[in-house]
Amino acid sequence: GIGGLPDAVAHDLEDRHGLGIYTEMISTSMGKLMWCGAVNNSRKKRFFRNRTIGAFCWGSQELYDYINDNPMVEILPTAYVNDPFNIMKNENMVSLNTALEIDLTGQVCSESIGSTQWSGTGGATDFAYGAYHAPGGKGIIAINATAKHGTISRIVPQLKPGAVVSISRNIVDYIVTEYGMVNLKGLSTWERAEALISVAHPDFREQLIADAEKMHIW
Repeated sequence: GIGGLPDAVAHDLEDRHGLGIYTEMISTSMGKLMWCGAVNNSRKKRFFRNRTIGAFCWGSQELYDYINDNPMVEILPTAYVNDPFNIMKNENMVSLNTALEIDLTGQVCSESIGSTQWSGTGGATDFAYGAYHAPGGKGIIAINATAKHGTISRIVPQLKPGAVVSISRNIVDYIVTEYGMVNLKGLSTWERAEALISVAHPDFREQLIADAEKMHIW
């Protein structure tokens, strides 16, 4: 997607080899991975081998020039690319999304602040579901632990009233903040709360524990 997080991840992948791309949006940072040689799609065994797949691209003129008439890049309809049953055909698929807030049960809100719409769903739900069910796949939700200069925790007891659940807790896999990584797959409600509190900002952990106790999930 758009923003500093996907760009930072792509930058740290530039020394890798044999990576593949199957994505909704092809960004400039993904273009860099292709022209530096980190991405060649050679390990795709049965679904679009040797080709980068996307629904659209948005970035620099350099990116547009690179993909123009490039047989190694294929743009397909969004309805096809974002179909979870196509996404899960990619072996070892990794989905990376971000969020506005995550509650202690693992529900992910990435598009609204309470009832105020902040952005669109995009392909977050589709790719989280597809990666969760892909052979060897995994879904990652990566967020900053706080917002507004550390004054608000993004890990909360409950989503704000009216908030949209963008990704159901049933298909949430890994949660990453600057304080660590936890895997929620297969955990009970109280185990999820414990795991999420462990990667929340330390300033908010005691209150989150107290809130979990009040909600009878701790």
